[in-house]
Parts: sequence; C-alpha cells; structure tokens
Amino acid sequence: MCGSLTKTEEIIGGILKGDRKSIARGISLAENDLRQAQKIVAGVYSRTGKAHVVGVTGPGGSGKSTLIEKIIREYRRLNRTVGVIAVDPTSPFTGGAFLGDRIRMQELTTDEGVFIRSMASRNYPGGLARATRDAVKILDAAGNDLVLVETVGAGQSEVDIMRVAQTVVVVHAPGLGDEIQAIKAGTMEIADVFVVNKADRENANKTVMDIQAVMQLSSKVVAWKPPILKTVALTGEGVAELVAKIEQHKSFLEQNVEAKQKLLRDMAEAELVEAIRERTAMSIMDDLRRKGTLSDLLQKILRREVDPASAAEMLLAEKMRER
Repeated sequence: MCGSLTKTEEIIGGILKGDRKSIARGISLAENDLRQAQKIVAGVYSRTGKAHVVGVTGPGGSGKSTLIEKIIREYRRLNRTVGVIAVDPTSPFTGGAFLGDRIRMQELTTDEGVFIRSMASRNYPGGLARATRDAVKILDAAGNDLVLVETVGAGQSEVDIMRVAQTVVVVHAPGLGDEIQAIKAGTMEIADVFVVNKADRENANKTVMDIQAVMQLSSKVVAWKPPILKTVALTGEGVAELVAKIEQHKSFLEQNVEAKQKLLRDMAEAELVEAIRERTAMSIMDDLRRKGTLSDLLQKILRREVDPASAAEMLLAEKMRER
C-alpha cells in the first residue's frame, strides 16, 4: 500500500513540475484506473484553473487535426505552452485509438513546450473519452498555458465539449454533405467561434452564409456573438486570425465575471453529476461481485424476469437503505 502511495505521490510531484513522463503516466492511470486517477486529480486539483481550455469539434473530414497543428504552431510562436488531448474513435479489435491523421502532429512532440496525447473514446458518448476531464486537469496542473481538446468528429451530437472547454471552436468545411443540418444539430448552441476550413474550396462562401442564416434564426440573446472565420489549414491561412478570436473570447470571459462564473459553475455541476454516477455504479457493482449475486441478477434479466432499469432502481434503493 505504501509503495503504491509513494508512486502516486511521485507522479503528482512530477506533474506539478511539468515532467513529461509523469504527465504521461498520470494520463494513462486516468484512462485505466479510476481509483488511482482520483488520487492523482485530488493531488493536483489545487493547482488547476490557470490554463485556458479550448475545445475543437466538428464533423469528420473538416480538417480539425490539421487545423489544431497550425493552432499549436501559432501559440508556440506567441511563446505559449500547449497541451493537447486528441480523442479518437476506438478500434473494435484492440480497444485503442485510431490515430488517423494525428501522425502529422508527431514532429511537434520534440518541442518541450508541447504535450500531445491521443486518447481512445472507448465508446464513451459525446465525442470525448471518460478520462478527458482528468487529462485536462493534469495538463493544466503541469503548467500549460493552453489545453486543446479535439473531439472524435463522429457527427453532430458532440456537445459534451461545452462541459470541458471554456472556448468551443466548431469546424465545418464545404462539400461534406448537408452542412446546414450539421450546423443545426446541437453545435449551433455551443459554438463560441465558427470556422469554415478548406475555404479554398468551391462553396466555402455558401457554407459561411448557411451558418449566418442559422444564427439569425436563433432566438437566444447572447453577449458574445460567435464570429465566423475562414481558414485553409494546410497552408495556415486564417489561423492567426482564429487564434486572435480565441484570445478575444478568453478576454471576454475575464471581463464578464458573471458569464465566466456561470460557465465554470455549469462545468463543475456536470462533472459532479458524472462523478456521482460513476462512483455509485462502481460501488454497487463492487457489492454485487463481493456478495456473488451479479450472475444471478444477470440471469434474471436474461430470463426477462426483470428489466435492467428496474433492477438498477432496486439496487440503488437497497444501497440507500444500507446507509
């Protein structure tokens, strides 16, 4: 037990010093060992809250990874340190991440001011991985000025990023299909900055106008109006302007204390709810295994004697009575 605790303390100390091996080990534990992850996050939590967290989301094929590479280079030009969590779809064969075009970021890993980690979603909903929040905290506590989170890019429902990032960049590109439907389906409400990437393609201006049209239909009154920028990630065109808008949104939040506090409170509440859900489920499953009743309950579900939701309610009620 002592050895385990010492190892955890060493990892925590290393993270707080910005040691890359400790950061990598901490994130690996966040992915694979919920109890150890809790100890590590608890150990670094007081040193979090300094990094600006930027989420980058949008459909597959919009060029998010290439755009993020250029965003990193621009922030490094500004002498800012950057941590990146790139969430990828899970391989059905290995359970690991499909790295895809993440490979082009690899040359940045030799830069001591950049830390990049690819993370498998493991079928976690919302375009993130279960360990994404913990990984963000680790990179924050390690002293990064900026933490970038790239979502899976599997479609239109990736709105959970708003519960992790303070600035959300929604990326679209012309020629991906029905852009207007993709814009309507959830991401309209979460975007702080819209980007039309691959703007050298035909119909780029139409995509911009589509976004403008949807924004005009929104009845939501907001103090910050999301700008719409055009970029060509392959050449870096428009990336400096994008970074300037991200910084402008950061300044907006800093100057609007009430808006920032509401954002942080909403994020904290979402994380608390998720933590309660995870710990409650873990506690109940541990009890079932300890008592040896898990197999019997699963058999009852398979025989259609009880449905899973009713079984869950029964177990939760029983847990509450024990307390």
